[in-house]
Amino acid sequence: MIQLNPNDPSQYILASRHNGTSVTVYGKKFDTVDYQQLASQLTDTGLTGVQIIDALDEQSDAALSFIYQGELADTTWTAIKEWALANTLDVWRLAERPTINQPGLLLMDMDSTTIKIECIDEIAKLAGVGEEVAAVTEMAMQGKLDFAESLRGRVGTLAGSDESIIAQVKDNLPLMHGLTRLIAVLKQHNWRIAIASGGFTYFADKLKDDLGLDAAVANTLEIVDGKLTGQVLGGIVDAQVKADTLGELAQQFGIDAKQTVAMGDGANDLVMMAAASLGVAFEAKPLVQEKADVAINFYGLDALLYILQR
Repeated sequence: MIQLNPNDPSQYILASRHNGTSVTVYGKKFDTVDYQQLASQLTDTGLTGVQIIDALDEQSDAALSFIYQGELADTTWTAIKEWALANTLDVWRLAERPTINQPGLLLMDMDSTTIKIECIDEIAKLAGVGEEVAAVTEMAMQGKLDFAESLRGRVGTLAGSDESIIAQVKDNLPLMHGLTRLIAVLKQHNWRIAIASGGFTYFADKLKDDLGLDAAVANTLEIVDGKLTGQVLGGIVDAQVKADTLGELAQQFGIDAKQTVAMGDGANDLVMMAAASLGVAFEAKPLVQEKADVAINFYGLDALLYILQR
């Protein structure tokens, strides 16, 4: 075990020089006390160095990766996660993962991941059935309801509503924090970025156009004479379709399977996340956080930039 001094720059390793197994921590506040507390918990892992990871743009924030050669006991990892939670820090246990230095594919969920809202809940509010639909949405995202069945039921409550309520939602889509920065940096490194959503093409296609994404897959609402019929056209984009989309896009764009990342927040994203080389839970339900490779809880989507290998 080496004694790491947080004030000694010679003990830090440039990100491009080392990619060992690590515990990586990211937060807006990470001082010497935090550094020493985390390093002390890693005493028995064979700690060998600390890697500074920046986001590869002009912003000054960075993550620290504590690199080790031994084993990280489950009890130690649990204690580290509890410490990070108490200090409002995101922390990840990282080994092999996609690298930002080669072309890759990021496939994201839309509602509550790419954007801050659940579009169907917002439509339902305008249609006067907001509470009823929101309750079903929450249960579906927790995996307590069959997604396809619940979606058809929620859409059915919108029958007869004017198309204008969809336009109101479409014109006010709040982007998730960190999204535009994440897209900009990934594009600079020849990554492909797409949406696979159990929501609707009305919104996914707009995001694709506005953000310059490579693809968007979602459900199509049936609209006749300016009114919602309460029906979805064609098959439902469920968990398996999302996972299939990952493979299809990787093949279409010539992306190695080891260079795929899937990010989401609900149970409907789990199959897609498992199919990817790296599954990322973002402000996710407990079940999703448990199953994901890594979880981002406190910071924006751009925290992914500190997770990818260099």
